[in-house]
Amino acid sequence: MAELSTIARPYAQGLMKALKDRNAGAEDVAQDLEVIEALASLTKNPEVATLVGDPKLTDDQLCDLIAELCGNNLPKEVANMLRVVIENGRLEAFPEIARQFRELKNSSEGIADAYIESAFELSAAELDSLLESLAKKFPGLKLHPIVSINPELIGGVCIRIGDKLLDGSIRARLAQMKTTLTA
Repeated sequence: MAELSTIARPYAQGLMKALKDRNAGAEDVAQDLEVIEALASLTKNPEVATLVGDPKLTDDQLCDLIAELCGNNLPKEVANMLRVVIENGRLEAFPEIARQFRELKNSSEGIADAYIESAFELSAAELDSLLESLAKKFPGLKLHPIVSINPELIGGVCIRIGDKLLDGSIRARLAQMKTTLTA
């Protein structure tokens, strides 16, 4: 995963720089992100993976084919990046490029994804209360919650925002108790 992350970073940063150079507004960047995420899901498609491995297709043909699958409405900067990614044989990194581009976009807008794992489904009131508490811990950030359920937590929640991890799960507390008791 770290390797794909390293490969994807310059592409995501380059696209963001290209958009800033043309003075793209937040709405343009958001639209480009939608296109990039559509491309990312397209590159995960097994049929497209078969095409990528076809030695009969040139890079230009593959790029044109993928653009056609997206309805030929790729913004210029996205089309250029897609072409470079294909020429460099890095199409498998496209989902990671999309993820990193989303992070760059969010960062430039003061937004952070809050990955919330809960042992049980959270009600709207519980989620609002949790987000209110997190807003106090992370002032100046607008948090975008991404909630998933993980029964292995036993109880509580585990939250990741950027490189910060807040683990308030029963599983983590049991692990701490085990460490304390066996020390």
